[in-house]
Amino acid sequence: MLKWLNLSVLIVILDQLTKWISVSVLDLYETVPVMPFFNFTMAHNYGAAFSFLSSAGGWQRWFFAALAVVVSVALTIWMKKLKPNAKMEAAALALIIGGAVGNVIDRFVHGYVIDFLDVYYGSYHWPAFNIADSAICIGAVLLILDSFRNKTESQ
Repeated sequence: MLKWLNLSVLIVILDQLTKWISVSVLDLYETVPVMPFFNFTMAHNYGAAFSFLSSAGGWQRWFFAALAVVVSVALTIWMKKLKPNAKMEAAALALIIGGAVGNVIDRFVHGYVIDFLDVYYGSYHWPAFNIADSAICIGAVLLILDSFRNKTESQ
């Protein structure tokens, strides 16, 4: 099942490429309207999801980087133990691993995660995010959906 790590690699490549393009064309906090509910907006996230602990003094960079590495290794071991018919579970784990690695690269290289996708309604803006964050969320949803499937039918 480790062949699913190719999906992780694809996510890391797409994530890093889109972040590189964003950094190349946008200044920090610059906003480029795309649609009535979507902007490209450059932001730096020093914390975790929704900027949790972003002003904690710097220790969080290494904590979240280490946590992402540990989780990625654990998920890879989980993936290795999957049965060949566990495709949705493998895809979900691959998405989460790819997203975690994409963001940990940012933490090691920059000391923060580069976010540039800004979804909003009226004056309410969802916290800016990136491709890695999207992959993690989609992977988590797939894992939840997969947990509701009747596993005995497919075994």
